[in-house]
Amino acid sequence: MSLDDDDLRAMMQAVRKFAESELAPHAQERDENKHFPVDVLARAGELGLGGIYISEEHGGAELPRTVSVRLFEELARGDVALAAYISIHNMVAWMVDSFATDEVREEWLPELAGMEKLASYCLTEPDAGSDAAALRTTAVLDGDEYVLNGVKQFISGAGSTHVYLVMARTGDDGPRGITAFLVPGDSPGLSFGANERKMGWNAQPTRQVILDGVRIPARLRLGEEGDGFGIAMRGLNGGRLNIAACSLGGASWAVERASTHLRERIAFGKPLSAQQALQFRLADMETSLEASRCLLDRAATALDNGAPDAVKLCAMAKQFVTDHCFDAANAALQLHGGYGYLSEYGVERVVRDLRVHQILEGTNEIMRLIVSRSVLEGAA
Repeated sequence: MSLDDDDLRAMMQAVRKFAESELAPHAQERDENKHFPVDVLARAGELGLGGIYISEEHGGAELPRTVSVRLFEELARGDVALAAYISIHNMVAWMVDSFATDEVREEWLPELAGMEKLASYCLTEPDAGSDAAALRTTAVLDGDEYVLNGVKQFISGAGSTHVYLVMARTGDDGPRGITAFLVPGDSPGLSFGANERKMGWNAQPTRQVILDGVRIPARLRLGEEGDGFGIAMRGLNGGRLNIAACSLGGASWAVERASTHLRERIAFGKPLSAQQALQFRLADMETSLEASRCLLDRAATALDNGAPDAVKLCAMAKQFVTDHCFDAANAALQLHGGYGYLSEYGVERVVRDLRVHQILEGTNEIMRLIVSRSVLEGAA
């Protein structure tokens, strides 16, 4: 979609209003009750937030990544955990749009774009996290069906979503033996583990996905056999940017709250904002946010343009932004003093929700490995 400045401004205002009216008011309640609000997600779908960068032909908005990162920043200002789930849902929708057959796209994308149906992404396994190419879930062709067996770990939305994008092994060990499949949520043999008890992200369920002789039509394969690892990595480039944008949005909200607290809190006869040490701390936090925003935009532009250094820049942005924005949110909690530790202020929830962003979509140690390899290969 081609957007002029007025269209973009109107879109951002609509998303900001949605975040303020639908996400923020009940974020603390969702966290405490571990409530996954499918009704709220359906309303997000009405705004086009379920198909941010899938084709207009299939009900999507087909927006560039430079716009999508701004949308996720706004959403995360309302609720980090729900914004992060919307990112995962969009990654699956993009994979379907990019690699499924026309028949499968027509079958699934309109309802995914409208978030009438929700999606989960299944790559990680109990013994295969950062080393995704070591996964052991299998898919064996039997006539015109594939039979899937295995267990996926840490799956967002599991048990509450309608379709699962599963990476399974169809060939030899290593990345070239992996294939991507769509598994409908009502497939016989598909079951789920208990909802994990987590430090954060409580507004979305996280469960094991267990595949025990699950049969799916061969037409639900994405791409060709052996294409799965490449599909996963391409999807993760955008996913890393979105998770970074969610970190930026959550941290921005927390820093704003800290600024307000410093102005209003009186200590030793004057507001905390009069203390130069605290002013300097706030300046460092705001600088980190702006540097994060610039690097995100740089990486998103590279991904939109298919630049040769896009993978490196996406890894850099994910690592830098999630690290620095967690630090900024944690500093915001510190600036609140004892009040920052209380759930009613919301800052401690944001700190808990942001912490996992340094782990998922590839740990930040793996991001550094990707960047260093790129640098060393360029120097060779």
